Amino acid sequence: MTLNATLRWSALVVLLACVPALSAERPNFVFINIDDLGYADVGCYGSKINKTPNIDRMAAEGMKLTSFYAAPVCSPSRASLMTGSYPKRCLPIPHVLFPGDAVGLNPSEVTIAELLKQQGYATGIIGKWHLGDQTDFLPTRQGFDFFYGLPYSNDMGPAADGVKSDLGKPLPGAATRPAQGKNAQGKQPPTKAAPAKPAQAKTAPGQPPLPWLRNETVIKRVLPDDQQSMVEMYTKEAVAFLKQHKDESFFLYLPHNSVHFPIYPGKKWAGKNPNGLYSDWVEETDWSVGQVLDTLRELGLDKKTLVVFTSDNGGTQRASNTPLRGFKASTWEGGVRVPTIAWWPGKIAAGTTFDGISGMIDILPTFVPLAGGQLPTDRKYDGGDLWPVLSGQPGAKGPRDTFYYYRGLKLEAVRKGTWKLHLAKGELYNLATDVSEAHDVAKDNEKVVEELKAMAQAMDGDLGLDGFGAGVRKLGKVDNARPIIAHDGTVRSDLKSELAPVK
Repeated sequence: MTLNATLRWSALVVLLACVPALSAERPNFVFINIDDLGYADVGCYGSKINKTPNIDRMAAEGMKLTSFYAAPVCSPSRASLMTGSYPKRCLPIPHVLFPGDAVGLNPSEVTIAELLKQQGYATGIIGKWHLGDQTDFLPTRQGFDFFYGLPYSNDMGPAADGVKSDLGKPLPGAATRPAQGKNAQGKQPPTKAAPAKPAQAKTAPGQPPLPWLRNETVIKRVLPDDQQSMVEMYTKEAVAFLKQHKDESFFLYLPHNSVHFPIYPGKKWAGKNPNGLYSDWVEETDWSVGQVLDTLRELGLDKKTLVVFTSDNGGTQRASNTPLRGFKASTWEGGVRVPTIAWWPGKIAAGTTFDGISGMIDILPTFVPLAGGQLPTDRKYDGGDLWPVLSGQPGAKGPRDTFYYYRGLKLEAVRKGTWKLHLAKGELYNLATDVSEAHDVAKDNEKVVEELKAMAQAMDGDLGLDGFGAGVRKLGKVDNARPIIAHDGTVRSDLKSELAPVK
């Protein structure tokens, strides 16, 4: 054996010898992302009507992050999670993605799943993807070994399949539950760039059938019974994933379709809460969280796993965002501040709270270093490492004291410290004393207003205030885009299908 070969072999032996020790020190990761959950829809964040003992237990045993931000709507929020960047940087779209769209998360983006997979993690997503339904954009092409769930929201299908009404029943003209909180009715006008729906979403008879996938195989056309079993089926798959990978490092991403409209609580849950179907579904989702936590305990993995629970954006008008103003799709706090809990027994102190600024953009820069990896240096990350805060390191203050509130392609608000400026009308709020954004104090704090305006203007050269700045990365695009299931029921030829052949 030559000297060089001997050295290479010796280095490999040392590396392999280190792997078990490193694996024993690195945590597993579970990220539970609920769809449209309101800030005060769970007990530990103030709900008096929804019973959420498992989520409350997470908070009692872990840390609440009370100023954790997501984007105002689904696709941009999920893009931030995957990339550690503001959504406009990595998925520059005006609203959300629709069935058959020709665009999606660019495969050139390096996702959290890809970075963890590079470190030897098994990666799985069980639930809602919503970052593009063309095959190049699916999670199996973005770093996930396993995918089980829907490519987008559970309402994106034809009305005949029950996706436009709760449990298939006609909806009332107004919200099923009145909004809660003194300032909960805050609204904002639409951005100049209105949501651009693809041609497929407009053609008769409405949107194409809603597909349920396992990896790159269509296993179901989603019908009401499937909607009602969704939380249970996702939970079963999540538990199976944990058991399958209990002896190796893993990253489980569990983005539930609940509690997004249409509301379909499971048959065991529908009608249990006197406040209606929405509360039933919140409580079923809490049950799912409990199943995940209990499984980790049963497998002896609870002290080896970092679990984060959150929502992809603020709640809708049927949710409770108390005491926050506004709802999903706005940049009032009620549209973007989401209930968030981090749980890792023995590593994160029980019953703690962090009130500083944090958000979806911080998950990738937190998880990857804990896994022993490094962030690529060829791109900009807007997020930072939350681990010093989560682990209670002395003097830890969080990765930043600023936040930029984008809605679609437009920058609508800026925050520094406790000050938040809404740019359209120059409204200034001190979130330390007025988290409900009820009292505009711009006239009394002109220097603060000017400072925040300057911050916004500085961002114009990076991401742009309304258009496209130099820091916006390319959107993924494909030619000849088609929905996964066509209106006639045929499945796209680049995917496998378990559906009955169309006659």
